[in-house]
Amino acid sequence: MPKMVFIEKDGNRKEVDAPLGLSVLEIAHRNDIDIEGACEGSLACSTCHVVVDPEWYGKLKEPSDDEDDMLDLAFGLAKTSRLGCQIVITEELDGLTVNLPSETRNMLLE
Repeated sequence: MPKMVFIEKDGNRKEVDAPLGLSVLEIAHRNDIDIEGACEGSLACSTCHVVVDPEWYGKLKEPSDDEDDMLDLAFGLAKTSRLGCQIVITEELDGLTVNLPSETRNMLLE
């Protein structure tokens, strides 16, 4: 089974199983990783914002215009920022590493 690595807010590295076809957000929730996902993956918020390790960023599909729009709302945006709900695990992403930003911005509550 593919694996992926979350670098948590405190710097801890957590390697988890990453079943094919699941999103990074779904994998995080299955493994008690602290990613909110307020819109439950419907691409209506930026609370599942992750920063993809630069080594892996080029292996991802291009973000959609809708994802880019939501990323504009994310706290701590970086060149390799993506929404976890939009990254779906494939064989090519075995070993994917993402960093969790120090904070999130939930526009649904504001």
